Amino acid sequence: MSREQRLALVEREHRELPLSTQADLLSLNRSSLYYRPVPPSVEEIALKHRIDAVYTATPFYGVRRVTAQLHREGWSVNHKAVARHMHEMGIAGMCPGPNLSRRAHQAAIYPYLLRGVAASSPNHIWGLDITYIRLVHGWMYLVVVLDWYSRYIISWELNQSLHQSFVLTALDGALAQAHPVICNSDQGSHFTSQEYLGRLQAANVEISMDGKGRALDNIFTERVWRTIKYEEVYLNEYATPREAWHGLSRYIQFYNQERPHEALGQKPPAY
Repeated sequence: MSREQRLALVEREHRELPLSTQADLLSLNRSSLYYRPVPPSVEEIALKHRIDAVYTATPFYGVRRVTAQLHREGWSVNHKAVARHMHEMGIAGMCPGPNLSRRAHQAAIYPYLLRGVAASSPNHIWGLDITYIRLVHGWMYLVVVLDWYSRYIISWELNQSLHQSFVLTALDGALAQAHPVICNSDQGSHFTSQEYLGRLQAANVEISMDGKGRALDNIFTERVWRTIKYEEVYLNEYATPREAWHGLSRYIQFYNQERPHEALGQKPPAY
């Protein structure tokens, strides 16, 4: 279990197990558990949750269309604030617009290799992406490694920040199981870092990246986000990171092993 997963299991208000005991049981540094960041405002949480719902329903909306939709619903927010929130949430519309998924300075950008290419077998093409997961009083981030042929979620990680480490942990978990021919992602800083690229290069994996501002290039993962959110996240109110981790863990197990998929002849991805 990764450090991020162990952190998600911490219950700060547990009556019987103090933080020090939980830290020892989970092999975590005690001091890191006592730091309390300033929580986001109720207004910011509500706005980000609504942006997430609008984007999930209409991923082809850019900043200005998302802003217009919010205005129709009575939100008083300008497009600059919406752009900032979308950047913090790690999301961007499919249409060209502001570069919300910023890449590292002078990062190596690879071409999109999948135009006109269909996944022909398991481990032919993998896709990596990150999405926003709402909590009652905040949010977390989910990264998955998806097999495009079987729609199987090979590996996933959940974290309270967009720190690079949780993406690398997910990738390492996937590469420990198999190696794809091609691995696709967007051009964000998580996927243009030398740590990420180096792992794929060492495994002799061809690297593909979406065109700038083209989330449609990673459409299979976008569809998985819709499925996870409509069938799990939006039906539950996760009060804590622990609840989110357990809920997503159960759902992803169900998605892989039991949920029939139309594109697979009503078989689950594992089959």
